Formats: sequence, C-alpha cells, structure tokens
Amino acid sequence: MDAARDHLLGLQSEQGWWKGLLQTNVTMDAEDLLMRHFLGILDPADADATARWIRSQQLEDGSWNTFYGGPGDLSTTVEAWAALRLAGDPEEADHLRRAAAFVQAQGGIENARVFTRIWMALFGLWPWESLPVIPPEIVLLPTGVPLALADWGCWARQTIVPLAIVATYQPVRPLPFDIDPLRSGAPAPGYGPLFSWRGAFGRLDTLLHRYAAHPIRPLRERALARAEQWVADRQEADGSWGGIQPPWVYSVLALHLRGRGLDDPAVAGALAGLDRFTVRQDTPDGPIRWLEACQSPVWDTALAMVALADADVPPEHPALTRATDWLLAEEVDVPGDWRSRRRDLTPGGWAFEFDNDYYPDVDDTAEVVIALRAQPEAKPAIDRAVAWSLGTQSRDGGWAAFDADQLRSLPTKLPFCDFGAVVDPPSADVTAHMVEMLAQQGLAQSPAVRRGVSWLLKNQESDGSWFGRWGVNHVYGTGAAVPALVEAGVPADGSAIRAAVRWLVDHQQPDGGWGEDIRSYSDPAWIGRGPATASQTAWALLALLAAGGAADAVERGVAWLVDHQQPDGTWDEPEYTGTGFPKDFSINYHLYRLVFPLTALGRYVRATSDDGGAG
Repeated sequence: MDAARDHLLGLQSEQGWWKGLLQTNVTMDAEDLLMRHFLGILDPADADATARWIRSQQLEDGSWNTFYGGPGDLSTTVEAWAALRLAGDPEEADHLRRAAAFVQAQGGIENARVFTRIWMALFGLWPWESLPVIPPEIVLLPTGVPLALADWGCWARQTIVPLAIVATYQPVRPLPFDIDPLRSGAPAPGYGPLFSWRGAFGRLDTLLHRYAAHPIRPLRERALARAEQWVADRQEADGSWGGIQPPWVYSVLALHLRGRGLDDPAVAGALAGLDRFTVRQDTPDGPIRWLEACQSPVWDTALAMVALADADVPPEHPALTRATDWLLAEEVDVPGDWRSRRRDLTPGGWAFEFDNDYYPDVDDTAEVVIALRAQPEAKPAIDRAVAWSLGTQSRDGGWAAFDADQLRSLPTKLPFCDFGAVVDPPSADVTAHMVEMLAQQGLAQSPAVRRGVSWLLKNQESDGSWFGRWGVNHVYGTGAAVPALVEAGVPADGSAIRAAVRWLVDHQQPDGGWGEDIRSYSDPAWIGRGPATASQTAWALLALLAAGGAADAVERGVAWLVDHQQPDGTWDEPEYTGTGFPKDFSINYHLYRLVFPLTALGRYVRATSDDGGAG
C-alpha cells in the first residue's frame, strides 16, 4: 500500500491534477489522418509517425481490434487500411494484403458501420446516396417531440448535428487510391419486414432521400444555419466539442463546409486543441503518434484523492490541498444541455475533462464530492453539487451520466445508429455512485436516496450482480452497487447483498483475482470471466469489504494484488476495463491499475487494523 501510495503521489502534476493516459483504438488515429487530408493540412511527418503506430497495433490475422486481446473488428480494419494507404503504404504490402483478406472474410466494406462508410464517402470511395439520411432539420424539433436532440445522449447529439451538415453537403475530395480490395460486391441489405423497426425506418429513409434531393429550401437553409450555430455555441474553451474525438472531428468538417476557413477562430482553435490530445513517443523503430479519444483529469484526480485518503494520507497533505484547489477551480457554473429538461436547476458539479463545461456529469460529480468531503473549504461547492445532483435524478429513481429522463430508445432504431450507445438512460454504476455520495452527505433517508436504492434493488440481475455501463462489466457494477447500498443502510446480511457476495465469490479465479472480458457485453458466457486484472480485483474487494464476511475471498484477493504488484508500486494492466459504449468502444484508463488497488488495499488495512476500523 505504501509503495502504491508513493507512486501515485509522484504522478501528480504541479497544478494539482492527476491524469493517466486514455487508450482506445486506431480509428482515432486513422480518422485524424483522413480529416487532415480532407482539410489539406496533413503533415507527412505526422502521417509517418501515425502509420508506424497503426502498423504496430495490427494483429496476426491482418485485422485491428478495439480492445486488448479482443477479436479483429471489420470497421476498424477498414479505416486502418485506408489510413495506411494514405500514409503511402503500397496496396501489395503484406500487412495490407492480410488486412484486405480479413475485410473480405467479414463481408467486405459493405458490412462496415455507417460512420466508416461516411468517411469513405468523403473521398468518393462510397456513394453518398446509399448512406442513411441525417436531416439537419432535426435541430428544429422542440424538446418533447420524438427524436428531438434532447432524446439523444450528449455525445450522440454532439456528433449527429455536425454530421447532418456534412451529409447534407455530401462533399467528395478524391484520394490517390481506391478501396477495391475491400469490396465484396455484396448487395445492400433489404428493408426488413414492414412491421419492424428496421423495415419502418428503412422505408422512412427512402422518403428522406427523396426529400433531400428536393428539400424545402428556406427550411433547409434555416436548419443548416441553426445547426452551424448549435455547433459553434458548444465549442469548449480548449477548442474541443465535449472533449471527445467523434464530435470534434465532425464539427471541424461541418464548420469548414459551411465556409469557415482554417484561420477562422473556431476551426483554428479546434485544430490547435487536438495537439493536447496527441501522444508522441520515440521507439526503436522511429517516432509514433497517436490520439487519446478523450482525457479524464477530473475523474482521475477524484479517484486519486479517494485512494490517498484510504491509504491514510491526511486531508492537509500538500498533494490533497493542491488537488482540492484545482478541483474547486474546475467546478461547472454555467448551464448546459441538461437544462432542456431541468430549466430551473442551478448549475453545479464537475465534468470529466479539463474543459467540458457544457456537459458536467453525475458520475464525476459524485466522485469529486466524495473526494472533497474532508476539505472544509469545499463545502459551498459540495452544497451546489448536491443540489444539482438531486435535480438530475430521473423520474424512475435512477441517475444517468449526463441527462435526466432520457428514457426513450427510439433513436437507437434509426438506420445510421449502428455504432455505440446513442441514448443515456440511468445505469446501476452511476446510480450507485450517486447514492453512495448522497448517503455520505447525511441524506441516506431522503426520498431521493430511497428511490435510488429502490432502483438499484429493482435492477439487480437474477444472479446477484449488477450490470456495469461505464466499466467492465458486472464486476464493476457490483463493485459500485454493494458499497453504495451498505452506505445507504441496506442490511449487509440482507438477501440483495448476500446474493452479490455469492456472485463475487463464485467468480473469483483460482489464483485469487477477478477479471471480466469486454465480450461479456455481447456474450453472456463471458460474464464474470476473463484475465484477472488489478482494477477488477480491486472492485470486487471493495464490494466484499463493504459487505463484510467472505474473509477467505478477501484474503486471496489481497494476496493477488500483493503478488502482482510491480517493483515501482503499480500494476501491469494491458486489458481494457473501461467503456465508452458497451460492445463498441472500450477504454484502457492507465490510472485505474493504480488508484483502485490502492483504495482496496487501504480499506483492507483499515478493516483489519488493531483499532477495528470499518471496512
């Protein structure tokens, strides 16, 4: 514990924050090269360094995957192939031949996701007319109307609006190569049965194509102008949109197509901001360059503070006071899109990124309040955050990450929504973090917390676990729900907690660790199964320590952490244990391997100390 504590203290920035690298997949890098080529600003040296990184991530079968140890992914492989061709790799090179063979075996680019085919359409490599229509008139729909922007997750609405502009203009800027090796020649899929969502929306898409060819011009121009303004209004101080890659690149393209030059402040700021998300490293084979899809300094700082406090670092320690000052300066005090359903709610809370003021989130806010509760100067900010958090509870009693009452699933049925979650309903992990935070603030018996507890109990899986929306998967959900329920007064010897403990004990591996593969989101056979990791072992321990009992499982789990600790005090964890979109977009938070084990070890030491402190 001391070694992990000291290592974590050594990672703090001078400004007070912590931030681990956030690793995803090579579509970030491929799309960056494609965007820069489209804009005419691709630097050959950057292309070479990025191509070197993309090549280094290729699997033996020629594909690229979306998470460590996972199978090859068709769309990711298509985009990587195109980026490497753009960087100058010849089509006949062995690695590209193997990639093309994988794509063909998966049904060709015809089976790739819509977003991948949109990228190809930008360069005349896929027909725009065969893509689903994204009408810009969607921005004119008022809240309450089905498919209005308020029905989309914040990350989805930030992506759909600029994409609607791009798809309306249907630009084509040819590349010096084609993608024939990736084509299978398969026909487009049919509509599907008339009385199915696929069939109904497929036929609606046909009508929208007809309208797109002959729109009502004044309405179309009004929609495009509104969409452009909507995008411009939501650019963050660092030049990003939401601090995440997908809306960032599409917003740059949209503003460019609306006539804004590279010297326009919004476009120039966006391109400059991407530099902060760019990781450059020297390797024996030459420099590499890759992009973080987003960054997590607020989240990482809060988790680090909690871990250090559990490791008996006192609140007045300089590291914690610096972190407190930084977090207080990051409090969100401006209204964001959440106002569409909570017009009278006063701003408060925290976001995930350095600059993401339009989209504070419940999960970060809960964790920051937990981290700051021992700091007296934080009380005013905590009070504002608690009030904001209470106001974001959905009517079913749960909490979602960004928006309240986003309970409609209609956007998921649209033809262009074939990748990732596009709505933000309440989830067990976010609800649990909020229940835990509010209970620690003395609100365990409040109506809001009681409704949150009821939501968690209602959404417990039949096997005793909880689904994890933002972390992998049932180990994460259960590791969040059990401590929250115990904190809120649910009896540790009650049926819900005991069922969760049984599930965790049953899924402990023979060596004492816990692990769960990302494939558990699509294949139930993987639930609770996968290579043991430090972060997932820690999540299981946090639940067991909160519930009490299962002493043998706890001792074996702690022994696993001790045995697998590296000489520098941290742990090795190449596996991806975070999620952006379950099944589709996975994340390796490089700080998870340190902060969660430190938290678990700290609570274990406290629980087993001579003074009998609570776990």
